[in-house]
This record gives sequence, structure tokens and C-alpha cells, in this order.
Amino acid sequence: MENILYSEWVSAGKFVKTIVGFFSLLALIVLVISVWVSISIQNPFFAVIIAFPLTFVLVSYGNYRGIQIRITSKELIIRYGLLNRKSIHMSNIVSCEPTKANFGKYWGVGIRYGTDGSWAYSTSFGNAVKIIQLKGRPFVFSSNNPDEICSIISQIKHPKGLKSEKFIVP
Repeated sequence: MENILYSEWVSAGKFVKTIVGFFSLLALIVLVISVWVSISIQNPFFAVIIAFPLTFVLVSYGNYRGIQIRITSKELIIRYGLLNRKSIHMSNIVSCEPTKANFGKYWGVGIRYGTDGSWAYSTSFGNAVKIIQLKGRPFVFSSNNPDEICSIISQIKHPKGLKSEKFIVP
């Protein structure tokens, strides 16, 4: 395991948590009512039919509750849930800049395709990092410390004492 230079957990924003909390509470109420109805009509299959989609909604929220960011000397790794992992090798990073993930560009939060052609993993409308890659689309992800992330990437790409000309991407 390579030494981790930076690690950050970015949880879902307050707006997202409020909306998901409301729908989770609603789902729980529907589940309780469906179990009560299935018991009263003595048909447990009814509860199973209702419980499956509601459980799927709750598990989906648990899966996408935040972003894990890790930086090593060789790569930037961003995980959004269990199934979405983006790994960008440092040699593929052309530039890094702090930005904002806004509704006008991404039309929501989650895994999004931006109107500017970028891909985004966003947990809220706010601070983010934009990575310009040598190969592939620009990639944007939410962060509480976008300046620090860009600074670390810059230090990796341009170590002190070495001329930056050696690190300019052809």
C-alpha cells in the first residue's frame, strides 16, 4: 500500500440529507403500514413486494452518502459509493483548479455530466476541484479543501528544487 499524502471524506450536503431524510422517513412509514396490512390480511407476500423497492432506496442512499478522496504520490483516487471509483494517474493530470459545482452546470448532485463536457461527482452545490486530464474529459469532484488538494497535486507534479519545465505535459 502506497503512502497516502491526503485523505478527505466529503459527506452529502444538507439539502441532499434533508431530501433523503424526508423520503427515508416516508419509506419507513409506508413499510410499517404495509407490514401491518400484510399481517392483518394474513398475506406476508404483500409486505415483501412493498419492502423490496423501499429497501433498495435506503441502500442507494447509504451507498451515495459521500465521497472519499485520497492522494498518493502516483495517483488521485475518488470513490463515490461502493461501485464508483475514479483513479487518475499523476502523469495524466495537466492542471488542477478550485471551482464550484453549481446547479446550472450539472443540474443536480451525484454522478453528473456537465454542460461544459466534464464529469462530476458532487455531493452539494459548493466547493469542488476541477482536474484537466491529458486523456479524457475534465473531472470535477466536491471537496471541503479544494485549494489544499490542488496544492498537493502541484507539489507532486513540480517538486521543489527541480525545474518545472521537466513536468510540462507535451
